[in-house]
Amino acid sequence: MSERSEEYDYTAEDLALLTSGAWSPDTEDHDHNNAEQCSFDNADKSVQAPENPWEEPEKAEEYAAQKTRQKPVVLLNDEDIPSVELQPGGTKAAIEAILLIAHKPVRTRELSEALLLPEDVIESALDQLYREYNGYVEQDTVYEPRGLELRRVAGGWRIYSRSDFSPWVGRFIGSKANSKLPKAVMETLAIIAYQQPVTRAYIAGVRGTNADSAVRTLLQRELIVETTPEPQTRAQQYITTELFLEKIGLDSLDELPPLAPYLPDENDLEIATENF
Repeated sequence: MSERSEEYDYTAEDLALLTSGAWSPDTEDHDHNNAEQCSFDNADKSVQAPENPWEEPEKAEEYAAQKTRQKPVVLLNDEDIPSVELQPGGTKAAIEAILLIAHKPVRTRELSEALLLPEDVIESALDQLYREYNGYVEQDTVYEPRGLELRRVAGGWRIYSRSDFSPWVGRFIGSKANSKLPKAVMETLAIIAYQQPVTRAYIAGVRGTNADSAVRTLLQRELIVETTPEPQTRAQQYITTELFLEKIGLDSLDELPPLAPYLPDENDLEIATENF
């Protein structure tokens, strides 16, 4: 270690470190292609860092110019990326960072591939995040729920603002009731969700009215999508999308509530038919 200047509290190594751009908190322990060696491979060994750049400005400028001509330290492949578990917050924080910028649910495998970690490690971190967001009791300490909640929807994971705070979140973003789908569109969406794939003619037959407008609205909202035509009539059929599952907070169509409790009794149907 060089002696420090009495007037300036830094050494030649300090200046070299600042100009190299290769510093990291674990540089001394990091044997990862040796960052320091990478930075100085192309250096002109005849140019040394001045002990006091203020007293030797020309030498300092020459040294800085020589450093800018060196090859930058680059990550060549996945093996060059340090483990995310070494970062502050570790795996849980990395998952949060990804989910907060994701525009759709992120699957466990996608998180595993991005973070270079096994899926069981990802799942364990997700379980911990779920527990922390929802609050828990540990011995005599009560950890209250957070303003976020982790949901599994459409086969993946997303972070949402906690529904308990929806009145205040709604006031903030200025959401109004007119953002909801009209009743006719909701009825059409329910028919498609439970009976898919279905044609417009089928929807019209169930609802007793033309379904074109409702179907167009659902297509624009990306809640349904066209699929293969009906084999016999070749009429276009429709199914729900992953966005539909995401909006209603379900992981799959199997989680849709059963219709049986809402259907009329057979005796009631017979009476209704007789009166008709």
